[in-house]
Amino acid sequence: RGFVWNLLKILEIDQIYELKLLHHQSKILLLCMCQVLQGLNFQQLEKGKVIEAIIKPVKEGRVEFVTEILKACPDLVWCAEKSTKRDIFMLAVLHRQDEVFRLLCKSPAKNPKFAVVDLDRNTILHIAAMFEPSARSNTVPGAAFLMQREVQWYKEVESIVPPSILNSSNANGKRPREFFTKSHKELVKEGEKWMKGTASSCTVVAALIVTIMFAAAITIPGGNKQDSGLPTFLKEKVFMVFIISDALSLLSTSTSLLLFLGILTSRYAEEDFLKS
Repeated sequence: RGFVWNLLKILEIDQIYELKLLHHQSKILLLCMCQVLQGLNFQQLEKGKVIEAIIKPVKEGRVEFVTEILKACPDLVWCAEKSTKRDIFMLAVLHRQDEVFRLLCKSPAKNPKFAVVDLDRNTILHIAAMFEPSARSNTVPGAAFLMQREVQWYKEVESIVPPSILNSSNANGKRPREFFTKSHKELVKEGEKWMKGTASSCTVVAALIVTIMFAAAITIPGGNKQDSGLPTFLKEKVFMVFIISDALSLLSTSTSLLLFLGILTSRYAEEDFLKS
């Protein structure tokens, strides 16, 4: 038994077991807490700091925790952060927690909550237009892809809010789209710089490959027959494979070259990142 346990330690399987056990114990504790919370009114939940306890998991995207808490206390869907008056819908949108947001959208209280504003009179669409530093995820490789994700997120929220919110102004007189442009101004510049650097490097490589493929196309292996002028290896299968491969390579690299040139000459508007 001791040998098996030492082997598990070497393979770090024991750590996986401990994490699984910890998760199971935490789930049991959470369910016990939910049983205690059932039947409590909103004032009792607020006094017991349950509202504060759900706000952090919403920001961090802990879907399982939020799901169980809302099952036990559906009224918590109306809770908000005291300092900003932002409800959990807004906090999920601000911190780009898409799974939590989809969970909250299944709530029957979804539509009236979309009309709520924070202390600065920002609607949920204004919140989607904000660029939160915590949105810089290690899973997004580069500013251009991060900007693409930001535009996609804004479009997603925009598609489900009531039409009356689309052109509403906050305390500074900014509409959601104007606010998005302002808050993502620096990210657009970073994305443009990143795209130009990447496209420039790829353009050089593509140009070199096109040059080599073109040279290979006009230089026939084995030369031509002096009497007929036809390629020496014309009837060889390998020669035909070479010709087809060279033609496909030339076509694909030429297409890539044109694509990268198109990126270099792009105007780098917000919608351009979405299309890319």
